[in-house]
Amino acid sequence: MTSYDEIARAYGPLIRRIARSYEANGARADELVQDIHLALWQALPRYRGEALVKTFVARVAHNRAISHVAREAREPRAVELGEHIPAHDTSPEDVVARGDLRAKLEAAVQQLPANLKVAATLALEGFAPEEVAEVLGIGVSAASVRLHRAKERLKEMLKGSVT
Repeated sequence: MTSYDEIARAYGPLIRRIARSYEANGARADELVQDIHLALWQALPRYRGEALVKTFVARVAHNRAISHVAREAREPRAVELGEHIPAHDTSPEDVVARGDLRAKLEAAVQQLPANLKVAATLALEGFAPEEVAEVLGIGVSAASVRLHRAKERLKEMLKGSVT
């Protein structure tokens, strides 16, 4: 899978979640998603298959998001929870409970420092520490430390939220 259309369809939700991890404002996150798609389209000819497509997409998204944050650093931001990932449970109560927990987790991730926030977002997307390291351009041990610190902080923030 190396055409832009295939990649955009397959990894669109990943791109959106990475953008939301950097930008809490919904309208700005939408702009960032568009910027990431443009950057991905521009970078695709340089993709040589040395990394997984998922890792390549995440790396492009991360780099564009870093540029976005630097550009937007002086403007105040409104915190929004954004959309929830739909659950596939049968019970409406389970759907509500999962949505509530997801909202709490998203809110907690937004409160993490930027370096931990990105690592946590990638981990929640299923990236292994080696992939997190590759996306962030750091060593595997540094990525593991960030993941551990993010997990510990999230546990502390969410203590009492999970019943």
